[in-house]
Amino acid sequence: MNSGAGVAAGTAVSVRGLVKHFGDTKALDGVDLDVREGTVLGVLGPNGAGKTTLVRCLSTLLVPDSGSATVAGFDVVKQPRQLRRTIGLTGQYASVDEKLSGRENLYMIGRLLDLSRKDARSRADELLERFSLTDAAKRPAMTYSGGMRRRLDLAASMIGHPAVLYLDEPTTGLDPRTRNEVWDEVRRMVAEGATVLLTTQYMEEAEQLASELTVIDHGKVIANGGVNELKAKVGGRTLQIRPTDPDQLGAMARAVTEAGLDAHFLYGHSAGTQVIPDEGVLNVPILSDEQLTAVVGLLGARGYGIAHIGTHLPSLDEVFLAITGQKTGAAQDTHRETEEVAA
Repeated sequence: MNSGAGVAAGTAVSVRGLVKHFGDTKALDGVDLDVREGTVLGVLGPNGAGKTTLVRCLSTLLVPDSGSATVAGFDVVKQPRQLRRTIGLTGQYASVDEKLSGRENLYMIGRLLDLSRKDARSRADELLERFSLTDAAKRPAMTYSGGMRRRLDLAASMIGHPAVLYLDEPTTGLDPRTRNEVWDEVRRMVAEGATVLLTTQYMEEAEQLASELTVIDHGKVIANGGVNELKAKVGGRTLQIRPTDPDQLGAMARAVTEAGLDAHFLYGHSAGTQVIPDEGVLNVPILSDEQLTAVVGLLGARGYGIAHIGTHLPSLDEVFLAITGQKTGAAQDTHRETEEVAA
């Protein structure tokens, strides 16, 4: 019997109060999350946050101690056999049989999923072609490069046309070209209707693939929302104004502050309007287009000349650091996205 009662229509994954202990360690501490059908939810968190434990519980590899989780309409504890036929899983390390060829690996999984011999061969060949592995199809997997093994592992997770796919740090250790190939394949799967739960420490990966994000730390959900929504909560946008007369910077800052047009951020620590004398600019934290318009309108009404304005968003790395207090696991440059606006 399908146990999806109580789950909102259009929700592929619904988790409520999920708890998992390992001895005295509480790996999951009351996790709640939802994944909409046909979308990618990025689950972020530092090492040891509970991301992999969450994936293992949702894929029936671990039994949670308490709470509930429904995936594709099936209860992960009460209906594990039915659920396994609707999901795919790619872990942090490729889990293929090294002695079998690429085609044999995929054929074997197809048969385990009760595909006929003909359908298993056809599906294996289709995925080998899709992941550019046809030329290596007859070679033992032990001869594959790391990137080829990862692609084979991802192909294996897709044999049964999963409705929900778990990707647990799928591009760890991959070169940029192979990583981009994996990203393209994930996008194609979602376009075809699959739902993806992605755990990653690569902020660029999360930003490229995920429509919504959930941040986990010490087994708890500490933030969630869209990428730009979290950026707004952490640091919003910074409106940078360069006046025609640098001597007016102080007066302009006082005007904005006295008018109460400074933004206050949920996770970040806004210092309010700031004067940067060396650069000859005024930085005003803002949360909306309406606030931007109000600031520019106020300064214009007061007669201050503006030579240039621009807006800056914090990077996702900065968001992660602000929320968790920890740096991302990937060594990436912290940059700010800049949108130039003609003044």
